[in-house]
Amino acid sequence: MTVDEITEYDVDRMSDEEIRGFLSSHSVGVLGLPTDGAPSLRPMSFWFDGESGLYLLYFLGESSRKVELSEQADVARFLVYSAETTFTWRSVLLTGTLNEVPKSEWKTVQEDVESAWRPDALKQALTDDNIRIYQFRIDEQTGLRSTGIPPGFEEDPTA
Repeated sequence: MTVDEITEYDVDRMSDEEIRGFLSSHSVGVLGLPTDGAPSLRPMSFWFDGESGLYLLYFLGESSRKVELSEQADVARFLVYSAETTFTWRSVLLTGTLNEVPKSEWKTVQEDVESAWRPDALKQALTDDNIRIYQFRIDEQTGLRSTGIPPGFEEDPTA
């Protein structure tokens, strides 16, 4: 089913302004990176710069498949969504590129990136030696939201 076809089920496209507002009010999404097989999907906390970029804080272990895949990716996807009820949800799918932010530029974004929500275990383990900051540059965006109960689900007032 295409986006245009789903609109008959009370689903609307979000405007660019609504997408910016949604991204600004959320801090967790799913990063999709290409591989030779199935895509690699990683839950990530993020900070949205209010314009055209997300900043992601990578916590690194001894080796990092996420860094390896990010460095190889020509294009990546990032999904942010919320589902309050069956009929009340919003979803933003972003397509773009990933670039590591050089340490010399960290000061401009580090405080904002570090303020994004993340599990407490990661907060406690963060040091400058085991993190990297990546910018996800948004090239394309699509936002969808439900607008209520789809046709056929309304209660019959005469029943």
